[in-house]
Amino acid sequence: MTHPYWPLLDLRLTTGDLVLTPLTEASLAEVAERLPGDVELNPGATVFGVDAATQRGVVVHQEYWRYYGTWSPSAWRLTFGVRRDGELMGLQELEGNDFPTLRTVDTSSWLVPGARGSGTGKRMRRAVLALAFGPLGARAAVTSAWHDNIASLGVSRSLGYQPNGESLLARGDGADTLVHLRMTQEQWEATGAAREVTIEGFESCRPYFGIGG
Repeated sequence: MTHPYWPLLDLRLTTGDLVLTPLTEASLAEVAERLPGDVELNPGATVFGVDAATQRGVVVHQEYWRYYGTWSPSAWRLTFGVRRDGELMGLQELEGNDFPTLRTVDTSSWLVPGARGSGTGKRMRRAVLALAFGPLGARAAVTSAWHDNIASLGVSRSLGYQPNGESLLARGDGADTLVHLRMTQEQWEATGAAREVTIEGFESCRPYFGIGG
């Protein structure tokens, strides 16, 4: 273990040639530089008097500090950098709210344009689902995307998620439809996809998720 006080940073998920590791502060500038312009960031983030590109980088940093600074077993959000041969392909997030009680996780992600349409989105989602339904003991996984985010919805459906309703929410200056999907532990296990993922460094992280040995 190289991070005895925050062993989450020692987690490592591997699937084929993709390696997922939790973000560190040292990688935030790289993430900000690689962040695609079409990725929607927190609309409630503080706005500073800087140019648009710098502002987006500021949000990347503040969201990182907020997630780790407020981490608890009942409310956590873990962001993995996804790399192929050391090159950052995107981010994959796994989130749990009231997790010890609900045992439900949520996911979100983005990819750099050059990695889209290659199956990378499916593989990195499978990696965090293997962590969730495996050592974390999740009972369900949910995800949501705007109705016109065909790529994200396509990844979810191809992995076995099922329809879980829709919501009408504010988006920009109007309203739009957010599509919800859900997968149970039984549905995940039926796919057999966990065999494609190797998980390292989890045992020391159990207390941080409220999970006993």
